[in-house]
Amino acid sequence: MTDFKDRERAEEAKFAMDEDTAFRVAARRNRLLGQWAAEKMALTPEEADAYGKAVVQADFEEAGDEDVIRKVLGDLTAAGVEVDEAGVRAALEEKSIEARRQLMGGV
Repeated sequence: MTDFKDRERAEEAKFAMDEDTAFRVAARRNRLLGQWAAEKMALTPEEADAYGKAVVQADFEEAGDEDVIRKVLGDLTAAGVEVDEAGVRAALEEKSIEARRQLMGGV
């Protein structure tokens, strides 16, 4: 019986660790996407940092990435930047890979 309990605890710990890692990757990805968008909008470094944090916060509005895409696309469009939804989605995917590399590589 203890083997089963030990195995169950190990599975629960792994699940919790995987969830934590996924959250950290998504948060890092969103900040990187915010920095990418801030560069396109020619924001100052202070504004870019604040914008990156705002993009991270936007991800808490609803499940999935649509809230982040909607925010970034809307802000870029409002700033007069020529970009479409496909461009933002491509940047999101690129930043997702970069975030995973940073977190897994210890950067």
